Amino acid sequence: MSTSTRSLALRIAAGITAVASAALLTVACGGEPAADSSDRDILSYNGTEPENPLIPGDATERDSVKIVNALFTGLVEYDTVTAEPRNAVAESIVTADSRVYTVTLAPGWTFHDGTAVTAQSFVDAWNYTAYGPNELQGATYLSHIQGYEALRDGAATGFSGLRILDDRRFEVTLSAPFSAFPTQLGYAAFFPLPSSFFADRAAFEAEPVGNGPFRFVSHTPGENIVVHRYEAYGGTRKPHIEGVEFRFYKALEDAYADVVANELDYLDFVPADALAGGRYKTELSGRNLSHTYLGVQSVSFPLYDPRYADPRLRQAISMAIDRKYVVDTAFDGDKILADGLVPSTVPGYVAGQCGELCEYRPERARELFESTGFQGPIELTSNDDSANQVWMDAACATIGKALGRECRYAPVPTFGEFRTLINDRRMSTIFRSGWVADYPSIENFLNPIFRTGAAVNGTGYSSPAVDALLAAADAAPAEREGWVLYQQAERQILQDMPAIPLWFQKVQSGWSNRTRDVAVSQLLQLDLFAVEMD
Repeated sequence: MSTSTRSLALRIAAGITAVASAALLTVACGGEPAADSSDRDILSYNGTEPENPLIPGDATERDSVKIVNALFTGLVEYDTVTAEPRNAVAESIVTADSRVYTVTLAPGWTFHDGTAVTAQSFVDAWNYTAYGPNELQGATYLSHIQGYEALRDGAATGFSGLRILDDRRFEVTLSAPFSAFPTQLGYAAFFPLPSSFFADRAAFEAEPVGNGPFRFVSHTPGENIVVHRYEAYGGTRKPHIEGVEFRFYKALEDAYADVVANELDYLDFVPADALAGGRYKTELSGRNLSHTYLGVQSVSFPLYDPRYADPRLRQAISMAIDRKYVVDTAFDGDKILADGLVPSTVPGYVAGQCGELCEYRPERARELFESTGFQGPIELTSNDDSANQVWMDAACATIGKALGRECRYAPVPTFGEFRTLINDRRMSTIFRSGWVADYPSIENFLNPIFRTGAAVNGTGYSSPAVDALLAAADAAPAEREGWVLYQQAERQILQDMPAIPLWFQKVQSGWSNRTRDVAVSQLLQLDLFAVEMD
């Protein structure tokens, strides 16, 4: 984009969920109602218990985000076919220089308690999310706004770069030009909050109040969260279904058994054991879909543990993993081997960024490994309530063979415990990691994960050189002009290897025979506006 005056007024529409750089894949099917379904228009959707309360600025893991996306709508959303950003709550977003933006809200948007969505709703939410003492995980997504550092340090209680003009207009001043800023605005950290949140956060956590297509109904910890369609929703698209039950499973295999038996309406991941030999294609005949999405699977190192401080160790383990063997063994070959940190469908991708470090080179791997003096067995960990053991066992088999050292899977019981170890920097083993895009940009695969202190930087990685490259790329006058700097940062990160990219994601989803018009984005989000129930 040029730096001349332009309007980023992306036409008003509705919808949430789909962030992709390619078209959605849509399949229709129908049939008999799911067994024991007493509420025919409530769609049951698998998930896990959210890590945090459903505050948009604290939702950074996938299962929380998909619930928050049902409850809230932001300034911007993403087209379900083209993935182009377009306005939702915003009527227009205008800038002359990619640094100062004037946002005008569309009229008629309300929260589920009936109060109006105003400029104050966004400004207050963004200030609260970024205020350091509040310790919300999504804070760094707002780091481009002027005054972020003072707010994050607790020296200020509001952004100096936010100014309310009237009920429907506010101005955003960034610390430097950032042409991707409007594209970011569909992510959860930028969603609005009602005044009731600030009056009583505990009450909000118990019963969240959003402005999205579905309103909160109930939460049974460890079991489910239920939402119902919000009849006064301000968007132009309206859900067909009456509601969603986000049903929590301790094991993905249990969710798969339920969808096969038509006792679960939608499963976003078919577990690895059902992929073997294409078993799921028979068990879910006519009600399954295999598709790519904007995600990368990796394993990461806790760099705060001195045992993993040597980059040669990290490089050695990467070259000790036979990615093709792991994918063939665990996923029936249905993944795309990673050649960097960024999938090929993301704007700004360059092929071969990882080079030989992402190739299976057992001799070189052992040579490097032995030079590090690493002691003890190698352990890989993940939460045990998801289907990751098959591929982690396969990865360990190749690591052990290449390096001549025991490698074993050491699981953590639940996702919540797993995330707590990462967030508290108490992880002591190599851990499962990965990323699904918030929006289609190379920037989104680097800044949130590898910048010092970033929102989901679970490794503790910090590189002044990388930070400088990312900052320079962010400040480029147009997104395309920043690509070369993001690409340089990607190469440096891969040399440091805080995380080992394994494969770019391809996923298999399934649904019950009462579910039809299934549309799934490359963000791995079910389009809750399109899906219907028989």
